[in-house]
Amino acid sequence: MDHQAPDDPQPGHPQTDDRRLSTRQAAELLGVKPATVYAYVSRGQLTSRRDPVGRGSSFAAREVEELARRSRREASLPQAAAGSELAVRTGITLIEDDRYWYRGVDATELAARHSYEEVADWLWTGVLRRGIRFEAPAQMLAAARRPVAALPEHSGPLDRLRVAAAAAAVADPLRFDLSEEAVLGSARALIPTLVGALPLAGRAHRGTGPLAWQLWSRLTAREADPVALEVLDLALALLIDHDLAASTLAVRVAASARAHPYAVVSAGLGALEGPLHGAAGRLAHRMLAEVVEGGGAAPVVADHLRAGRRVPGLGHRLYRGEDPRATALFARLEALPQAGPALAAARDVVATTAARRPGLHANVDLALAVLTVSCGMPAEAGETVFAVARTAGWIAHALEEYQERPLRMRPSGLYHGPRPPRPMP
Repeated sequence: MDHQAPDDPQPGHPQTDDRRLSTRQAAELLGVKPATVYAYVSRGQLTSRRDPVGRGSSFAAREVEELARRSRREASLPQAAAGSELAVRTGITLIEDDRYWYRGVDATELAARHSYEEVADWLWTGVLRRGIRFEAPAQMLAAARRPVAALPEHSGPLDRLRVAAAAAAVADPLRFDLSEEAVLGSARALIPTLVGALPLAGRAHRGTGPLAWQLWSRLTAREADPVALEVLDLALALLIDHDLAASTLAVRVAASARAHPYAVVSAGLGALEGPLHGAAGRLAHRMLAEVVEGGGAAPVVADHLRAGRRVPGLGHRLYRGEDPRATALFARLEALPQAGPALAAARDVVATTAARRPGLHANVDLALAVLTVSCGMPAEAGETVFAVARTAGWIAHALEEYQERPLRMRPSGLYHGPRPPRPMP
């Protein structure tokens, strides 16, 4: 995370501020009723101290002032869609004008120049450490592999990752320490543990290496070549975060309740498995493989349109043009000789669809499908890459949410059932 300097001490008050406020004073400063002040205490947003002289409670002035500042900031947030959507303050990813930035830095340029681990660690800490590697502790990895190996053969990658995350949590007795240093240690251990717990598709690599190198043998039986590994590493870095997607919002809610980082990642994996979120890569892979085998996109696209289905891998609600993640991946895939047929098929899909549905451009799922089809990976490989990559982004959001007041993700329900009182059933 980016670190901010503490507030300068106010004139007349030392750096260690021991000022206390009465309930009435705290209520006036917060602009609420006295009863609401005690509600903040019950939610863990304020701490109170019993007044030894009087009958009431007192509150630390700095704590009340900080809560007041946060409340004013949240009240000033713009309300999207006439207040129908939740707006969450974040400093991680900005999506604007068909581009996206990680903490103000162009994400595609950052991913092109640095490895997945370097980008993830920088996103967490604000410090770029070249050559950093994430390594799984032996005890945690063994604990994750046992239950994953016991799953049925038909289990999908998200099934395995969820089980691995839960097992890794049990192997970390200090998982409830939510200090930044502890969370970062958990994250650097969890991500390679998730990868290492997946079953091998090819020959295992010896020793340690970049995460993309560790993940490769879990995705395909083919030998890895340097260019293909570069494309996989680029895909991982590009997919780390993308603002508040459904899985990331689930992560923020869990972190708001002060769930530990393993539970936070489990929440993200649960939301990711929804067919409208994580399954897009699998659909794009199958469509692209069908186009490559059939020699043309027209009949495949026609089948989708005839059935009233969306053409997989096309369009994105946040971009008017081509998804910048797809653009970056397509450019790197040009240097991968075996990607030629799949690249041509992807271009055919875009051109064929544009003839009837102008304005639909390639998104990252189509570009990821070119990689998975070209390298002999199964249809669910894109799902695996997405989940592993996004874990780093979920941790970044958890770190950010841990700095906010707890349980702030508490929207009010708009009740539309029968009005009480009703007769007892």
